[in-house]
Amino acid sequence: MRPSNKEYSEMAKRQSPPSTKIKDFALAYLIGGAICVLGQLLRELYTALGFDDKVVRMAVPSTLIFAAALLTGLKLFDKIAKHAGAGTLVPITGFANAVVSPAIEFKSEGQVLGLGAKMFTIAGPVLVFGIGASAVYGLILWIIGLF
Repeated sequence: MRPSNKEYSEMAKRQSPPSTKIKDFALAYLIGGAICVLGQLLRELYTALGFDDKVVRMAVPSTLIFAAALLTGLKLFDKIAKHAGAGTLVPITGFANAVVSPAIEFKSEGQVLGLGAKMFTIAGPVLVFGIGASAVYGLILWIIGLF
């Protein structure tokens, strides 16, 4: 005998843990903010070390990408993300995690079919959309003469 939709909904509601939206929101805000503060601290550090502004603008995201990839490889990023939720989706760190995670998961399938082919399963659609959208926007700006 199958439960009705109403019975199933009630049963699922009883089995589901209580919502912690306020806590989840606060942790996402705090950890996402901490990642942004880290980026600003890196900017200040690289500037204080005397790097040119152009170099600083490349070094900060590179450092954040490296840190996120390293934390993913050490299986620490997922532990942070478990508590931070959307806070770890600050674009650069979330993107690094989205590239490294499938690569690690499928490394047993080999260098080409595992690492190479599976590395962009999550991030690939984002790249395709981003590149395609930027080309379309650039073309539109060029046509109307703003660029």
